[in-house]
Amino acid sequence: MSPPALRYLLSGGTAIAALAAATPTLAQTAAVTPAGTIVSNTAQATYTVNGNAQTTPSNTATFVVDRKVNLAVVAAQSATTSVNFGDTSVITTFRVTNNTNATQDFLLTLAQLMPVGLLTGADNFDLDNVRIVVDVDGDGLYDPAVDTATFIDELETDKTRAVFVIGDIPSNNPAATGAQIGLQAIAATGGARGTQGTPLIPTPLNTVNQDAEIDVVFADNDNDGLLGYDAARNGRAWAYASFAVTTTNVSLTVTKSASVVSDGISTLNPKALPGAIVQYCLTVQNATPSTAAANVNLTDIVPANTTYIPGSLSVGGIGANGVCLLNGVSIADNGSGTGAYRGSYDAGTRTVTATIASVPGGTSVAASFRVTID
Repeated sequence: MSPPALRYLLSGGTAIAALAAATPTLAQTAAVTPAGTIVSNTAQATYTVNGNAQTTPSNTATFVVDRKVNLAVVAAQSATTSVNFGDTSVITTFRVTNNTNATQDFLLTLAQLMPVGLLTGADNFDLDNVRIVVDVDGDGLYDPAVDTATFIDELETDKTRAVFVIGDIPSNNPAATGAQIGLQAIAATGGARGTQGTPLIPTPLNTVNQDAEIDVVFADNDNDGLLGYDAARNGRAWAYASFAVTTTNVSLTVTKSASVVSDGISTLNPKALPGAIVQYCLTVQNATPSTAAANVNLTDIVPANTTYIPGSLSVGGIGANGVCLLNGVSIADNGSGTGAYRGSYDAGTRTVTATIASVPGGTSVAASFRVTID
């Protein structure tokens, strides 16, 4: 390469570098000037007198950058949260972002009675034992030992903090199908870490800007159109989440007992003697209100040293703690028949089976059969 050509490329490269340095990058133009920043500059006039160049400066003009309050609150999950009756410590996560040009606190409040039409789905129950806590360590996970703060403390500009709303799903409301909650963040004063600030008060719009003072201007524009929940430019923001009761399991327990019915010797206090008759009772209890357990199958293998008594199977009785208080319907051992209660006995596997079509929530159903001690 000839020296003139080399000099041409070098000079061209220098020009490109200079142009790049003079053009602000996206990151530079996106930078937000912090509230309280003092901006000062001075003008200058140049002139000549009888051929002599002269200059004279102006006074220095100074102003303080005001606080432009803006924030955003969003629910971390977009879909409805599925819950079951009696669930405890159900967690819903929200995220609060400080879009203000200053570090500040955020106060947090909760509403459980949402206006009609705000969210899809039902809103016919409230969560119990509801509390709001802040993700203090910033890991996005609820840690009861760490995340105990109830307000967001000293959140810096453009930073986001997770907020957990925790509550219990009632177990005694048969009509409950869905619930909605709303979390509100309120911009508050900051400056003292560990101390809860007070809600910011905007400078009246008709007030003449004071160059030496930091005015507070609300710039949030997230009006949701619902009076009393969120209006444009009020230094507050809401986000909403919903729950749907979609029970996929119930609290079902089976309790079994054995009692000697007769021994051929004593009628008042029979003993477990060879030849004695023993009745087994199995009580199925569904402790989940308003949700039935369908097609409940009970299986029980007749133990060694005993013999199943044909025709002794009874299903649909009332039981408590595994004790049959009232026998149910006698069931054919061959598994024939249809209806709410069915049963069978398999001599090959020595297995007794009782089928209950439905055990409604909050009820118990018993099945029983008898054996003879060999």
